[in-house]
Amino acid sequence: MPLVNNLNSDKLILAIVGPKGGVGKSTISANIAISLANIGKKIVAADLDLGAANLHAILGVRDYRYSLDDFLLKKVKNLEDIVIDSGVKNLRIICGGSQIPDIANMPFQQKAKLIQHLTRFDGDVLILDLAAGSSFNVVDFLFIAHKSVIVTTPEITSLMNVYSFIKSSVFRRLKFHYKSAKSFDVLKLLDQARDVSENPHLSTVESFFTEAEKLDYKSTESARRVLNEFCPFIVINRSVKQGDSKVGKAIQGLMEQYVSIKSFVLTDIPEDEAVPKSIMKMKPTVLESPQSGFSRAIHALALSLIAN
Repeated sequence: MPLVNNLNSDKLILAIVGPKGGVGKSTISANIAISLANIGKKIVAADLDLGAANLHAILGVRDYRYSLDDFLLKKVKNLEDIVIDSGVKNLRIICGGSQIPDIANMPFQQKAKLIQHLTRFDGDVLILDLAAGSSFNVVDFLFIAHKSVIVTTPEITSLMNVYSFIKSSVFRRLKFHYKSAKSFDVLKLLDQARDVSENPHLSTVESFFTEAEKLDYKSTESARRVLNEFCPFIVINRSVKQGDSKVGKAIQGLMEQYVSIKSFVLTDIPEDEAVPKSIMKMKPTVLESPQSGFSRAIHALALSLIAN
């Protein structure tokens, strides 16, 4: 069954993920949070990079009493109890946990409880800074968001990781959907679709849907609607030349053809020496160098994400 059935429509939930580590995902999360806070939006930024949390450091927060570990270990009852001020007006943060062994593979019920607490926050925007990769945790957190941002770099290997991530996410979401519908014959078909070499007739999500409709038409039609709602934004970070976004468009084509997912290359964020300099100082780039190319691109991205 889905982890969350009824999201608070008064609050925008943004999930920011990097299928490959080191693409600048947390840096972008932190600076988007500040950009939105600076225009008066009430922001909560949650570091859900379980086991490798660093959002607080990028935001310049050096000391904190509680982290996500304390909530997961039941040292505090409510997630609200661990939220701290970031030092930036309108921006509060949840510092990530990193001391619980194997926390990146948290049990389903624990994850469901965390998600329920996350969606209760007051404010305008909840930003989820997710871990790299396509673990079940990452995908499940991704699907509670109203909008998802997938951060990559122009290298073809990074972009192919985007395709693999979205494919894994689609299969995970379909599994939840058909399991909730108790459509067990279609679940068997979905397992077969994972092995394209043995089942070439199921090589695309559309071909899977064609076969699934024969087994359970009603659930498959609703599954199509579920996937239509998943339209991730792709951000090409560290862009160095004008043609970098063209590679992203090629990945868009693959996703639409094979995974039935439409996506948008929302923006290119330029390579900018201001970023590593500000990170070394533990100061966010949009505050340290507000007129830099990176900061201007982040501000435009932030505005685009809150536009209807």
